[in-house]
Amino acid sequence: MTDLTRLTAAEIAARIASGEVTAVEVTEAHLARIEAVDEKVHAFLHVDREGALAQARAVDAKRERGEELGPLAGVPLALKDIFTTKGIPTTVGSKILDGWIPPYDATVTQRLRDADVIVLGKTNMDEFAMGSSTENSAFGPTRNPWDLTRVPGGSGGGSSASLASFQSPLAIGTDTGGSIRQPAAVTGTVGVKPTYGGVSRYGMVAFSSSLDQGGPCARTVLDAALLHEVIAGHDPMDSTSIDEPVPAVVEAARSGSVRGMRIGVVKEFAGEGYQAGVMQRFNESVELLRELGAEIEEISCPSFDKALAAYYLIAPSECSSNLARFDAMRYGLRVGDDGSHSAEDVTALTRAEGFGAEVKRRIMLGTYALSSGYYDAYYGSAQKVRTLIKRDFEKAFERVDVLVSPTTPTTAFPIGERADDPMAMYLADLCTIPTNLAGNAAMSLPCGLAPEDGLPVGLQIIAPAMADDRLYKVGAAVEAALIDRWGHPLIEEAPSL
Repeated sequence: MTDLTRLTAAEIAARIASGEVTAVEVTEAHLARIEAVDEKVHAFLHVDREGALAQARAVDAKRERGEELGPLAGVPLALKDIFTTKGIPTTVGSKILDGWIPPYDATVTQRLRDADVIVLGKTNMDEFAMGSSTENSAFGPTRNPWDLTRVPGGSGGGSSASLASFQSPLAIGTDTGGSIRQPAAVTGTVGVKPTYGGVSRYGMVAFSSSLDQGGPCARTVLDAALLHEVIAGHDPMDSTSIDEPVPAVVEAARSGSVRGMRIGVVKEFAGEGYQAGVMQRFNESVELLRELGAEIEEISCPSFDKALAAYYLIAPSECSSNLARFDAMRYGLRVGDDGSHSAEDVTALTRAEGFGAEVKRRIMLGTYALSSGYYDAYYGSAQKVRTLIKRDFEKAFERVDVLVSPTTPTTAFPIGERADDPMAMYLADLCTIPTNLAGNAAMSLPCGLAPEDGLPVGLQIIAPAMADDRLYKVGAAVEAALIDRWGHPLIEEAPSL
């Protein structure tokens, strides 16, 4: 039998629906893979073996009864540990929630269960989704399956690494400044940030509420589209949820074509700081799009140069507000509650021990930016820049259908290389942040290996809000052309663990 862990999600679902394999067999194969390799990768913080097998048995029972199965029924998935899961720990990569077991499911979690997707467990992440390498996790870093000495991206490095190491065919991530797309780029996988409000944030532990967005992670564009369709859609429990039909992403992924499309190359995403091999693969991708029948035009978005600075005022300010709820009084860690400390002392002691260095740094930055006398100069100014960035996008999309750029300026960097240099770490999200500030949709998909280090390079595609289907249309066309050129998907070149 073909190794079940090497199949795509679409192939697994088809084999389960036909009775060729059972959901239990598929789940057991992936659990065995986790047991074999995750000690090296550390993609998972919690594996729910019994829960996953129980879900799989339920799917097999449905099939035996002749019930119609959904398009991803029985397919395993790795869930970023930022979504609440009833009866399963949710830590958000932080000591302050170590051991917390939520009493309810996030909307994304519930939709996965309703679709009979098998949740294998919860993946490692930068604490409270603050980071670009997964080194900020309180439970240790995740390693990139392409090179175990390098980072798998962040904050969702656990989810991307689970895909690249064939521990799961599907994963869920969240994207606040690039935390789905950047890990996808450096692990040779596909990651999508849907339009803001396209996927419910209910039950997703908040970092920066105006930027956070959950989305699908996979090894192929079609698999990402199938997962997107499962988790997307209006949710009355989320006040920012868009009450509109989900774009036809699966149809777009099945019929990908760029012929006649106008594609813009972002002028500002090039130059100093960009690795030569990354730019080589990106430029080749642009030429490939031209060969496939797209019209290519250079687009200037001058406000994008200010995006990084604006983001690192807006995101810390919102995190300062959101993380105030972790006060040791209601749930999670509690330190110093021995009768000799006041409630204020207990809160302070708990936060000192429970929050990591990066979380503390951002809380302090945000609190300062929101303080009296500085609000207009910092937070207010950043919001004005955000408006300029949105206008740049609007002008660009009057001329082109989608924009393209490298997803990241470099390939995966060594673990520890940027740990003591926050600014160098922040630059990993240089190309992804503008999309979060504007609320548009974006995708990263693999477009080759950088010649100087043999590591994956990501191509970023950006579409207007609620035009998520364009991402899949372009992504599927590029993916198919690259497979024709190389004879196999890029991800299958990843070294075996």
